[in-house]
Amino acid sequence: MGGAAGWAFLQRTQAAQQKAFNASPEIQRDTQYFEDNIAKVKNSADLMDDRRLLRVALGAYGLGGDLNSTYFIKKVLDDGTLDQGDLANKLSDKRYLEFAKDFGFGDYGIPRTQISNFGSDVAAAYRLKQFEIAVGQQDPDMRLAMTLDSQLAEVVSGSGSDDTKWYKIMGNPPLREVFQTAFGLPAAFGAVDIDQQLSTFRSKANRYFGDSTVDQFSQQSKKDELNRLFLVRSQIASGAASMSSGSIALSLLQNL
Repeated sequence: MGGAAGWAFLQRTQAAQQKAFNASPEIQRDTQYFEDNIAKVKNSADLMDDRRLLRVALGAYGLGGDLNSTYFIKKVLDDGTLDQGDLANKLSDKRYLEFAKDFGFGDYGIPRTQISNFGSDVAAAYRLKQFEIAVGQQDPDMRLAMTLDSQLAEVVSGSGSDDTKWYKIMGNPPLREVFQTAFGLPAAFGAVDIDQQLSTFRSKANRYFGDSTVDQFSQQSKKDELNRLFLVRSQIASGAASMSSGSIALSLLQNL
């Protein structure tokens, strides 16, 4: 099932599905290894030298595709986040900023890998992200819907002005796709001037939710409505694409 019906089914069964997924041997082996060994990591070089630890670390932030980009990841970690010139602050994808900030290699004399609950926290995030990936292999929209609640909550509760929060949403690929789809904006909208994008996001939010600010999404009812809009518009777009393909096929058959 896709759309709102599929989302309702996933919500009802997610706890049981997640529990079964977490019990898989591969997930258990990887997360246990991470928890047992991450405290040995004192700098970015240590992390780069252990591919198994790096895979879990990146996977916890949805950055698993960068596993082979070790030079880039090391630069992100070593720069830190305290200076506006640091690489993580320059990247539009703010998952890198969160990643660098949480590990703290470039920000603190003692990295956060030495905190007692660091390993278990990252392992828990990894389990959730891997479950989202598994769901996404069946239905990409369901994966995006799953990420919305937690990732949007982090933006809402974070520091910064309302403009900053909107920029964080626009710089987070999954969140951006949810908002852009829910607001009926085309994929090419990302090429528009960034200030115009901000103005459009504000205008659309006010139109659909009666408020142009990001903080309104601290209300669960607003997040639920955003999710509903996203799923409905996405399903309509998929249906339109199927109908278009069918119309083309019918036209070809009629002309034979």
